[in-house]
Amino acid sequence: MATQWAGCGRRGFARVFGVFVWRGATGVTGIPVIYSGQGFSPKGDKERFLLPAPFRKAVTESSAGKNLLLVAKHPAWECLVGYGESRRAGLMAEIDREHEMATRAGQPFDRDLRYFQMFDCAEIGFDNSGRFVIPAYLKALVGIDESIYLQGSGPFFTLWAPDVLARQQGPQWASAQAACASMMRGGK
Repeated sequence: MATQWAGCGRRGFARVFGVFVWRGATGVTGIPVIYSGQGFSPKGDKERFLLPAPFRKAVTESSAGKNLLLVAKHPAWECLVGYGESRRAGLMAEIDREHEMATRAGQPFDRDLRYFQMFDCAEIGFDNSGRFVIPAYLKALVGIDESIYLQGSGPFFTLWAPDVLARQQGPQWASAQAACASMMRGGK
């Protein structure tokens, strides 16, 4: 699929292989990549999963052309989050905003704890086909075993064990649950 630009000239959001990416005039800017869409991967040989092409393309662009995926436990949900290196600058800015808000409200703020929480991620390389290995401790935290479902979530994407996603309660999960179930059956 050709890149589709939304915006003026060659600036704005681009749809690159189904994933929206913010681009400036000369490539990916300091603005974080925006992940959207879904993907699914059964576990392959050597405990490897496959990062679908739309996510792989966006992660590689976010990581300055390197095949480097950052993965961490989601702070609230029973899943992992994945993103490229450009998100790190956004995390620093987020911590600065949180500090400023706490200061204005007269509340204590432990910057070191927030660094610890926000930068607790595994750096995972992947080959040009998108094959990567999720560390065992991360898989165990969220119940990943035989397959993963990937869901774009703006500045990151989530990686779910399908059975864990299926157990989520509430209508906000219905679309992701339906997409995951369809992909597990071989649909799109």
